[in-house]
Amino acid sequence: MPSPTKRVQFGDFRFDVSDEVYEPAEDSFLFAENLEVASGEVVLDLGTGSGILAVLAAQKASHVVAVDLNPYAVRCAKANAKLNGTRGVDFFQGDLFTAIRDGVRFDLILFNAPYLPSEEGEAESWIGRSWAGGADGRLVVDRFISAVGAHLAPDGRVLLMQSTLTGVEATIRAFTKSDLKATVIAEQKLPFFETLTLIEAKPQT
Repeated sequence: MPSPTKRVQFGDFRFDVSDEVYEPAEDSFLFAENLEVASGEVVLDLGTGSGILAVLAAQKASHVVAVDLNPYAVRCAKANAKLNGTRGVDFFQGDLFTAIRDGVRFDLILFNAPYLPSEEGEAESWIGRSWAGGADGRLVVDRFISAVGAHLAPDGRVLLMQSTLTGVEATIRAFTKSDLKATVIAEQKLPFFETLTLIEAKPQT
């Protein structure tokens, strides 16, 4: 029996989201509102979820690769690309960069990471994996930062969404260790002393 779906609207775009897939929320919308893609760029959208960022990026990008660990998300994102008449997007299932061939580099890499501190067992469901970042929230974030440089074009950019609960300064230091200069480009305060933070990182010159 098919899973129930919700329809989410962002501007003129529509996204149908099943129960097994992360529904676009405040972090997704903050990311989408600050997403700038130059004409002709090649974009990688990791943790694509419903496909919202991939669909938006494809409006200007020459090509978008969308990846998610969750097979239901890959199916959902592909359906939403079709729903919105979006072309130029390829979808793959994989854990971070495992679906990307060695040597392939991107002008822009997007990642709305699983960034919330979590307890053991909370990442056992597909939905749990979309937000659970381990005891300090950095389990996936740090893995991403340590690997992203190998897939970034020399003049490329990284956009990473996380929460202040995960430690913004720790993320900036981790990017520095990977020879990337990181800055906060957008924020949104949430209840209970949490702020969503969109971080941009570029190769150090």
